[in-house]
Amino acid sequence: MSTIRVNLPDGSQKELEAGQNALDLAKGLGPRLAKAAMGAEINGEVKGLTTPLSDGDTVAILTFDTEGGKDVFRHSASHVMASAILRVRPDAKLAIGPPIEDGFYYDIDADPPLTADDFAAIEAEMEKTVRADYPFERGEWSKNEALAHYERVGNPYKVELIRDLDDGTITYYRHDDFVDLCRGPHLPSTGKIKAFKLLSVAGAYWRGDERRPMLQRIYGTAFPSQKELDEHVRLLAEAERRDHRKLGKQLDLFSFHPEGPGFPFFHAKGMIVLNQLMEFWREEHRKRQYGEVRTPIILERKLWEQSGHWDHYKENMYFTQIDERDFAVKPMNCPGGMLIYKATLHSYRDFPLRLAEVGTVHRHEKSGVLHGLFRVRVFTQDDAHIFMTPDQIQGEVIGIIDFVDAVYKVFGLEYAVELSTRPEKSIGTDEMWDLATSALRNALDTKGIAYKLNEGDGAFYGPKIDFHVRDCLKRSWQCATIQLDFAMPEKFDLEYVGPDGNLHRPAVIHRVIYGAIERFLAVLIEHFGGAFPAWLAPVQCVVIPISDGQNAYACQVRDRLFEAGLRVEADLSDDTMKYKIRAAQTQQVPYMLVVGDRERESGAVSVRHRRKGDLGAMPLDAFVSRIHEEIALKALDDAVETR
Repeated sequence: MSTIRVNLPDGSQKELEAGQNALDLAKGLGPRLAKAAMGAEINGEVKGLTTPLSDGDTVAILTFDTEGGKDVFRHSASHVMASAILRVRPDAKLAIGPPIEDGFYYDIDADPPLTADDFAAIEAEMEKTVRADYPFERGEWSKNEALAHYERVGNPYKVELIRDLDDGTITYYRHDDFVDLCRGPHLPSTGKIKAFKLLSVAGAYWRGDERRPMLQRIYGTAFPSQKELDEHVRLLAEAERRDHRKLGKQLDLFSFHPEGPGFPFFHAKGMIVLNQLMEFWREEHRKRQYGEVRTPIILERKLWEQSGHWDHYKENMYFTQIDERDFAVKPMNCPGGMLIYKATLHSYRDFPLRLAEVGTVHRHEKSGVLHGLFRVRVFTQDDAHIFMTPDQIQGEVIGIIDFVDAVYKVFGLEYAVELSTRPEKSIGTDEMWDLATSALRNALDTKGIAYKLNEGDGAFYGPKIDFHVRDCLKRSWQCATIQLDFAMPEKFDLEYVGPDGNLHRPAVIHRVIYGAIERFLAVLIEHFGGAFPAWLAPVQCVVIPISDGQNAYACQVRDRLFEAGLRVEADLSDDTMKYKIRAAQTQQVPYMLVVGDRERESGAVSVRHRRKGDLGAMPLDAFVSRIHEEIALKALDDAVETR
């Protein structure tokens, strides 16, 4: 019998019988791997385990720990859910059902609409399908065959999708009597889907177009074990408890109003947190020799045409007219930064020239994607544009990487890094892009930072390094970015006088540390569960008299703390002491200072911490020294526990 050899990720080879598939390879590598296998990456493409292998193939077995393995697993689960829905509601029409981060969904057209009340019946049918362990079988249709099938069953959504496809072979997958238009790949059989749960239902326009029919989007998730599912459900419940929209209202930080959809209103306590973040930001930028600038919010249309935003971003911009000339509200700060640079003739001796801007920008986001502070129509970027000679690029990129790392450590935030390359719609020459991408890659390699390559997701003017923050619930948020740009200096004809006395073109780095400050605040609210560390907390301590007889002393303590620069309140209400303590804990105030006759006589306070409980009595000056030290250190205490 003839044999083949396939290449493994570690550089070794494995010999197989001709005609064997990826699952056979996994079994040959070990029973544990075969049990954990979800799919295979064959010559760079994610395929099903039943895919036959050829001589010379490069093969990696994908488990649930890999992104590709999760996608195969959850895409298969979405098919199991869709088949169960059709058994519960045979009149329903299926649209699309992809895997997504942490789960999957399927868009359904049903009348009356499906609701969460239908979940138990759908899950029961899913369980039957899993127990039956039906194989996922791949099949092929011609375009006409696929159209005929879905016209016969009366599904206009699949018919529309098929009509948009090129002529040729169209694949479908079957398990039991359920057939669905699909590229795949899928698990070998339904029995591998050990644990699943339907989570929610929401409205979704067909193909994201608000002029098209509204469908029901059923969200679910699935895991290889019940233990993993239970942990995920626990984290979801914790995430709901920490929802920044709920905490923003509870803590009186910000609000949204119908008069300004997508435009947040920050209250006095929310502004305290923002101002503390920006005070820290300015301290750190001063240390690194940045100059702060400010550019106008509204600039003439021709500037945005010159920068390339008009061709690549105008659908997300707002416009107005002034003196019969067309203007745009800025969606980004870059063009204004270029004009500031052009206002002065620069020498290479000025470089690197670091100009930071806390710039408010507006973007026309669709109403359906607005989500608290995470997705708004007006936000503030802690932007900077760094102008430099080409030989300074690597040093500057490494400096920014170190800057981001130092800032995120203050908040106890871990992160992962992505390198994003040239998108399909872009400006600049191939040479510019190759040079810029190599420079970013070399900086990451020099730092020894592991990163994921994100092909085609760069900015339209240059490649970028993105920092994806992981919060205490293991969720990822894209915040800081470093974008290297040779195209914008060309478009704006930026120059500097080199050591040879001639004019040269500078390179530019666009970078943010927080990203969108509003979004970063939302991340922090959820990361800390509203329990900001003392240096950020809107109210750092509350003085609580045991009875009305200590009100005067409580006010003295409050005033002393206020003079010491602390954000302090005194609760002089008629409520009981226990209620006052509970109210302060609900507001996530770090310290409660209880005062009675004994504290008044000794000039002390009885200190309670929101997490650690009773810390005992101490002289007032001793408490002031303690909290000042905590603030100066920007200490985190245990505020990020998820319980």
